[in-house]
Amino acid sequence: MSEQVSFGRIRAILEKHNIRLRKSLGQNFLMDGNIVRKIVTASRVAPGDVVVEIGPGAGTLTAALAGTCAHVVAVELDKRLLPVLEEVLGGLQNVTVVSKDALEVDFDQLVARATGATTYKVVANLPYYITTPLIMHLLRGQSGVTEMVLMIQLEVADRLVARPGSKDYGAFTVTVQYYCRPEILFRVPRTVFFPQPEVDSAVVRLAKRQEPEVAVDDEDLFFTLVRGAFGQRRKTLANALAGAKIFPGWTRAIWEEVLKRAGIDPRCRGETLGLAEFAALARACRQRLMEC
Repeated sequence: MSEQVSFGRIRAILEKHNIRLRKSLGQNFLMDGNIVRKIVTASRVAPGDVVVEIGPGAGTLTAALAGTCAHVVAVELDKRLLPVLEEVLGGLQNVTVVSKDALEVDFDQLVARATGATTYKVVANLPYYITTPLIMHLLRGQSGVTEMVLMIQLEVADRLVARPGSKDYGAFTVTVQYYCRPEILFRVPRTVFFPQPEVDSAVVRLAKRQEPEVAVDDEDLFFTLVRGAFGQRRKTLANALAGAKIFPGWTRAIWEEVLKRAGIDPRCRGETLGLAEFAALARACRQRLMEC
């Protein structure tokens, strides 16, 4: 780690600006140069790439990324950290720091305004409390993302790569695997953060598919069915879907008929279905709706 972003200097800058990290914002700053370098290497960032970093904190990862890519657009919610970032990143002409709530940002527009680029990678040490909604926002609302390398809570990482029938498999898993090829790259112990969180982390790669894993005519319907299937995990699929009240008037008997049409046993549970089965269910629902 260079002197510019040495961790001793960062601690001094935080103290200088009287910054007390907020647990409510999930502020656990990465303070290990080896992990920073591993994340940058894992991101496969090239000199011509534009990178979005969410939650730059004190700028340690930001500075390392800026040395390998064309431009970093860093989005930081906590305005108290802006003078810290200005001091740590001073002199780096290829970094744009924006103070916004990442859950409300249109990253496609932000990157286009800052750099003119239409595609970008996301590399970030995500605050735990926004991990799931932020990944969903990036996958379902931002077309310019090509790949994400994220440090997230270990148990969330396990959910990303879970297989049907496992305890970690759920609606979030299906959504991520529909859009991406997820993989866990390496684990990160809690001891490398300041302050130290209560759980370990993992760095994951979500490589965006050029086309979704399965062909779906109506994505909204597909994801509505996924949510309904997992809404009551202890129930059979027919009961869970009937209980979700997705379509007014659809009884358990109608759901049994639709499930059989899709080649799915109505007595199974939602967590046993893979993407192909959910896609078949969505097609069968559309057919049934067209017949009404």
